[in-house]
Amino acid sequence: MIPGMEPLPLPLEGITVVAVEQAVAAPFATRQLADLGARVIKVERIDGGDFARGYDTAAGGLASHFVWCNRGKESIALDLKDPRGVDVVRQLIAGADVFVQNLAHGAAARLGLDAASLCAAHPRLVAVDISGYGPGGPYAGKRAYDMLVQCEAGLVSVTGTPEQPVKAGIPAADIAAAMYAFSGALAALVRRGVSGRGGPVEVSMLDALAEWMGHPLHHAMHGGTPPARTGLAHAVIAPYDAYPTADGGRVLLSVQNDREWRRLAEQVVRRPELGTDPDFATNAARVVNRERTDALVGEALGGLGADEAVGLLERAGVACARLRDVQQLAEHPQLAARERWREVGSPVGPLRALLPPITLPGGGEARMGDVPALGEHTVALLRAVGMADVEIAALRRDGVVA
Repeated sequence: MIPGMEPLPLPLEGITVVAVEQAVAAPFATRQLADLGARVIKVERIDGGDFARGYDTAAGGLASHFVWCNRGKESIALDLKDPRGVDVVRQLIAGADVFVQNLAHGAAARLGLDAASLCAAHPRLVAVDISGYGPGGPYAGKRAYDMLVQCEAGLVSVTGTPEQPVKAGIPAADIAAAMYAFSGALAALVRRGVSGRGGPVEVSMLDALAEWMGHPLHHAMHGGTPPARTGLAHAVIAPYDAYPTADGGRVLLSVQNDREWRRLAEQVVRRPELGTDPDFATNAARVVNRERTDALVGEALGGLGADEAVGLLERAGVACARLRDVQQLAEHPQLAARERWREVGSPVGPLRALLPPITLPGGGEARMGDVPALGEHTVALLRAVGMADVEIAALRRDGVVA
């Protein structure tokens, strides 16, 4: 809070989002909207819901992907193969500001839930379509799972070791698309505030990840060669790698200029003459002599514990880090010191979760709502669109809602 000022509301309070979504890309986008105060109504299948609910049971019996991407939402379970289920979605959209979908290619259009149709009927609506490869072109109908798009976008070609390409350890294509869908929805809402009109927003996973490939792409297109896979090393900087320590840890360091190299040589390697040795004095020379350079640094750090090595490097003014695993991230002292952890409710009880990265000083904290059970809000939402209990009972009897 800013002293002397009234607290600001969350920026998306009063905004309603309806999402026919599954997996990661759309759910992660709409979770960002929910964290910033929007009401997000998640439309799920009646037969198990969003299939990400079934990926694993690691989060206290719930799927870790689902917990990560779906807090703060209301769940309504509908059969969209039944016209009555689609009609409920249309009624929900009529009162919404944003609609988001990432159904299979052509499915939204068959249901009449494509952006063009919805925006024609509701001029103030922002309608976000998330796809694998975009609405046209030869790849439009291809299945677009995250790993496949990572391969098509070239990410795998620059990730891994010289011998083995590897995919990113997180769903990078899904996350890239999600964040462009999130920012696209915000941009369209700002435009609506000026013009009074919403409009379609299109995001494809391939487009999003291709943008993130900008550095290697431009390097290769404009006369360079595609960057080599170098593991944790850097293709054109040395030393820049992870080095084992005596206690089984690994410490990464990055020397960005020759001044840092001279400090490293003097204070860590304890060989000050290497600062002016023609084989090591410049980055170009160190890259040519990478194996010798790495051997010198590795020998200096190999007799130290990881904490001791980091302390020595920091005192020398050399950029460094610990190579942490996921459990160590969960215990990271910086996250703890900045109080970034909260608890969110769920059908299995409280679960630990990180505050979202966007911090808005002067206002309330991000709204980190509960992870919903499948169909937890079905009855309340049907009543909200004016449906009588007898109608709701008939839809439940016929398997249209759950």
